[in-house]
Amino acid sequence: MHPEAELTVALVIPLSGPAGVFGPSCELSARLAVGELNDAGGLLGRRVRLLPVDGGRAPTQVAAEVEALVSIGAVDAVIGWHISAVRRELAPRIAGRVPYVYTAQYEGGESTPGVFVTGETPARQLLPAMRLLAESHRVRRWFVMGNDYVWPRVTARAALRYARACGGRVCGQEFVPLGTQDYAAALRAIDRSGADVVLMLLIGEDAVHFNRAYAAHGLHQRALRLSTHMDENMLLATGADATENLWAAAGYFETLATAESLDFNGRYAARFGTHAPVLSSLGESCYEGVRLLAALADRARSLDVRTLMRAGGPAAYEGPRGTVLLHGNHVDQPIYLARADAFTFDIVAQL
Repeated sequence: MHPEAELTVALVIPLSGPAGVFGPSCELSARLAVGELNDAGGLLGRRVRLLPVDGGRAPTQVAAEVEALVSIGAVDAVIGWHISAVRRELAPRIAGRVPYVYTAQYEGGESTPGVFVTGETPARQLLPAMRLLAESHRVRRWFVMGNDYVWPRVTARAALRYARACGGRVCGQEFVPLGTQDYAAALRAIDRSGADVVLMLLIGEDAVHFNRAYAAHGLHQRALRLSTHMDENMLLATGADATENLWAAAGYFETLATAESLDFNGRYAARFGTHAPVLSSLGESCYEGVRLLAALADRARSLDVRTLMRAGGPAAYEGPRGTVLLHGNHVDQPIYLARADAFTFDIVAQL
């Protein structure tokens, strides 16, 4: 491999804003994947380097920066976890120009040419989680608490259907701007609604502030919480006193006790040390983003978007969750339901 023949990948992750709490885990997980890839010969025989881009800023600002990098030939691909509002602004600007691996759980339906998705979608993640909680805890009244942008809004509409399918109903919903810290009005609305369970569609530090206020209001002992966006960093920031009756659904948890996951944990600690940012489901997604890009390139022997999309057969890669397959432009993946136990997640079921 020759340094002058490096491939540069824009790593678009939140380094500021409410989601910045898990940005370091995203960056180190991606760096682990790139280090392993380079140790094994690189991508298409070329070394890979990451160029971090702060995806926690305004969507138009993020999209403009990445588009500029693509336009001047400074990056060969885009990978990362960022909110759907950023993806929706960015995808049309770089469609068909470079491969774009989007790793966040999201509302579903992404079909822009050259966009490949590793994240969970509501039908595969939220519906079975709601069904299991409805059966095991006999919850019927759901309250939706979300940030006010596309992913929570679209997912909330799906939750209306899912609640009915589970023999219940949505009894209320509240949406707040990103960066909200005062949840007093929302908590009063939840209290009045008589909800059995709150569906949390809040990002990063917003979820942390909500969880603390929820417990201070005494609701944590009266109504469950279910989140499809609650990682280990957010759990630590929330604090043990505010995690009672908190549930999460995701494609990965740091406590996943498989050979592949345990090996991943060990490699992460060996490369970055025991005091590195905690491994998380959201960080792990960026590791898989790099692995998927490599699998796509190996299958097509190219990073040209049209060639990638014409390449036959599913792309497959080995990761912390074992062998993962891409069908169309979405990854097919296992989903787990976990209960918060102070500072860790106790996985109770595969959905």
